[in-house]
Amino acid sequence: QVQLVESGGGLVQPGGSLRLSCAASGSRFTLYAMGWFRQAPGKQREWVATITDRYSTTYADSVKGRFTISRDNAKSTAYLQMNSLKPEDTAVYYCKQRYAWGQGTMVTVSS
Repeated sequence: QVQLVESGGGLVQPGGSLRLSCAASGSRFTLYAMGWFRQAPGKQREWVATITDRYSTTYADSVKGRFTISRDNAKSTAYLQMNSLKPEDTAVYYCKQRYAWGQGTMVTVSS
């Protein structure tokens, strides 16, 4: 059974950076794509970025050029580097692999 655990969230000022991590266990991590999603207060969960098993990446238009998704197969971990953060990036961030979701990590962008 796949388990995903996010970490790295917190409070950051506008323009700042954070790196989120998603550690996977119980899965054949290298075989599958990893995705990041987010859910802002009062809004539906939305897709942020995906990295395939072959390291191909795609991004939502709202984060393109500011966020970078990566993975370290040796550590069974995916990352989301977030730069130039804006207040509208405030949300709970979730990672997903196949049908499994992590518990989420809160990111708050505020001065």
